[in-house]
Amino acid sequence: MRAATIAQLKKELQHRSGDEILGLCLRLARFKKENKELLTYLLFEAGHEEGYIEAVKQEMDQQFNEINTDSFYYIKKSVRKILRAVKKYIRYSGNKETEIQLLLYFCEKLKAFKPSIKNNTALINLYQRQVDFIKKRIPLLHEDLQYDYGVILEELTP
Repeated sequence: MRAATIAQLKKELQHRSGDEILGLCLRLARFKKENKELLTYLLFEAGHEEGYIEAVKQEMDQQFNEINTDSFYYIKKSVRKILRAVKKYIRYSGNKETEIQLLLYFCEKLKAFKPSIKNNTALINLYQRQVDFIKKRIPLLHEDLQYDYGVILEELTP
């Protein structure tokens, strides 16, 4: 079975009643955790972006504290897992400012992490890719925000 296009889905949803759409949304949320998380963001967090950012930062702090530091293998796996989660939360928001704030915070946490990431090439490369990605995204923001985030980014640049 092939999935319908967004345009086809939109056209079909316009012909459905509010109760039918509600039922479809609830059924969709039942099948995948990401669908439920996205629906939660849209219903409860979208209007409170600052609170959402703080909640994601707290979760990041907790995940960084739980990293097994016995070897760099475990550190790399954990850092990649954290980054995947952060990217997922960024996708939910869709806000460019939120994206840059969360990625800057991730880079700050990674740079301050003990043992130092300077002892591992893979972690240095991961860090550098995120810094480069942020550099590309900053020009898309308002001028005042560009300056503010540019200053923070300069502190993070090795």
